[in-house]
Amino acid sequence: MKRSQTPLQSEFDNVIQLIEEARNRAFSKVNVELVLLYFNVGKIVSSKVAGRVWGEGTVDELAKYVSLKMPGLTGFNRRGFYRMKQFYETYSEPEFVSSLATQLEAYFNSNNEFSKVSSLPTQ
Repeated sequence: MKRSQTPLQSEFDNVIQLIEEARNRAFSKVNVELVLLYFNVGKIVSSKVAGRVWGEGTVDELAKYVSLKMPGLTGFNRRGFYRMKQFYETYSEPEFVSSLATQLEAYFNSNNEFSKVSSLPTQ
């Protein structure tokens, strides 16, 4: 037999829902930032390696340097940097970039959350 919720429990559930929605939005934004980070790091590694400014040894040095400066950070080893490079090279093609730019523009234009807000204090 299922008990019905009290009005107070219903209000508490509304708070729980707000918390879950905010957490999901935060996770989404974190994921966007990580994808941008991997893309930008991949761009640097790709351009340096393609221009023969960096060799494989330099990428190894970068991995060691990041590990030394940011202990506990994972994914920024030699293999990770080459995967970021591959990610950049795969998705920097004009058809991907154009499609993504179009999608982002449509998203930001349709989402009021990203509309401009006045910096003037409200009453």
